[in-house]
Amino acid sequence: MNELEPEGKISATRPAPPAPTRRDLVFGMAGSGGDGIVSAGDSLLQAAAAEGYHGIMTKSFGSQIRGGESSCRVRISTDPLLNPGGNLDVAVALNWDDFLKFGAELPVSGNTVVIYEAATNIPVDQIPLVGVTPLQVIAVPIAAMAKATAGTERAKNTVVLGLIAGWFGIGAVAVMKGIRKKLAKKGEELVEANQRAFDAGRTFAMEHPLKTSMAVVSSPSKGMVKLITDGNEMCAAASIFAGCQFFGGYPITPSTEIMQFLTDHIWKYGGSVLQAEDEIAGIGAAVGASFAGKKAMTATSGPGLSLKCEMMGLASIAELPLVIVDVQRGGPSTGLPTKNEQSDLFAAVFSAHGDVIRPVLAPTSVADTFRTTIEAFNIAEYYQTPVIILSDQEIASRKETMDPIDTSQFEIIDRLVPTGTELRDYKRFKQTENNISPISYPGLYGGTYLASGIEHVESGAPTNSGNVHQRMNDKRTKKFNSLKKRKDLFEILGNEDAPIAMVAWGSVAGVCREALAMAKAQGLNVKLLVPYLLYPVAEGTYLDFFASVQKGFIIEQSHLAQFHKLLRMHLDLPKGVRCMARSGANPFLPGEIVVALHHLLSELQRSHEGNLQPQE
Repeated sequence: MNELEPEGKISATRPAPPAPTRRDLVFGMAGSGGDGIVSAGDSLLQAAAAEGYHGIMTKSFGSQIRGGESSCRVRISTDPLLNPGGNLDVAVALNWDDFLKFGAELPVSGNTVVIYEAATNIPVDQIPLVGVTPLQVIAVPIAAMAKATAGTERAKNTVVLGLIAGWFGIGAVAVMKGIRKKLAKKGEELVEANQRAFDAGRTFAMEHPLKTSMAVVSSPSKGMVKLITDGNEMCAAASIFAGCQFFGGYPITPSTEIMQFLTDHIWKYGGSVLQAEDEIAGIGAAVGASFAGKKAMTATSGPGLSLKCEMMGLASIAELPLVIVDVQRGGPSTGLPTKNEQSDLFAAVFSAHGDVIRPVLAPTSVADTFRTTIEAFNIAEYYQTPVIILSDQEIASRKETMDPIDTSQFEIIDRLVPTGTELRDYKRFKQTENNISPISYPGLYGGTYLASGIEHVESGAPTNSGNVHQRMNDKRTKKFNSLKKRKDLFEILGNEDAPIAMVAWGSVAGVCREALAMAKAQGLNVKLLVPYLLYPVAEGTYLDFFASVQKGFIIEQSHLAQFHKLLRMHLDLPKGVRCMARSGANPFLPGEIVVALHHLLSELQRSHEGNLQPQE
């Protein structure tokens, strides 16, 4: 068996590897279902993490149940990452038809090295990329190499990993170590076949060096332990840490992995999972579990959120804690079930009959999904309310390398339970100074009360009184006043007196963080507000932020610019603040946001030209 040569030891028949020059690389790969593209991305990310690099991997599929196109994007860097990156540095096309279907998700520029399957019989000067001339184009007989070395074209992804190891210096040892581990149970013969395919790709790369070296420098964090996980797993793990004991749900892309993770693990901590017959039953069971005194959660995506609305109304009027995770995807209806979008904000905020406030939170990365989920449970328990976590397809499905979490930093809040004195004449919905009443549970002596969807007096007994309804509406809405004052649910970056501003939430926030750093490096005086609490709108925080602002963008992946409209409902935004919005599956790139900020700066300078003219 051919053992992989240790890094730095290349046989005399091969040219010396190029000197490392890059600190950051973005790979994009696409092919047909069964080509193992996503598996290759997983292996590359794991190898990068093993070698100490920071990494983010996103994946995208066609909406077919089986088959169809698939792609992944892997960004690797010696520095911490904020988003999956902009234009590709390296594009790998096993099939041009499949690659082109991903359009703006896999953008190629003049700085991209394009690697493609030679069997497509397309000359390197005629590849079907309109309007761009890549840095270098290389046709590689990937399928033929896989067949010759491993006996099957299914090893094409392993050949690709060998090419990446040879040309870019990533995973020369770690990739095969991971493949060995993954395939160990399938027999040594399969492991050896993949070893040969990997070696073939690596040898080809070394015998055909790139015109411009793009090898990545060694990571200063080599040897440090890193976790690799995605947003759905992070959400599920955080819910267990927060004390969740019941999950009721129904499978739906792209949230299903939350239920799968909890099914595997929550029972170890005394909890249980119910895979219900539909979305309504899933949330209904979760509401029942909350009434029974258990921390409860459900998870879904846009179409499922629509079905859960009535039960969310019940939890609101009954003042029952509940966490609802909505992993957004392209809509409406089935829409783009495998693509990212931020278009469920209106549904989360307004899909309630009657006058209802439901807190809505949004994570901005895989890492802070842990914190955001804990906050959602704490807010649900403290304020006795449904809380919606608006994740999105990118955060939920993308994998990130991250440092182990210090869980000692988190406080866990449990619901307020009535004392013995309060149970002597228990009033479940007693109007208190902070509008939060002690909540009982079945079996607590003296704590029996009626929890229903009908309006009620303090004891829970039904009423048709308009005056009581007014007081209870006050109780259910004013209790959130203190939540709106929490500054820790917002992140503000940049110069606080900057005249140009950005506001971004969810996965788009990571792109804007990088755009902010790029803009500051170019001398722009810009700041950024990232809200984790989307609703209720914290007017005070936004007014303070916009006090110095003359121009700016509310940046979001929503065709109707929903967040921009939500803020305008509650605030008088500066006249120069406008929306930068687009539909799903059209990701923002840090560079294009910086260009837009430069345009704002030019507008700002032109608006002051009159003040700069000499006096007559």
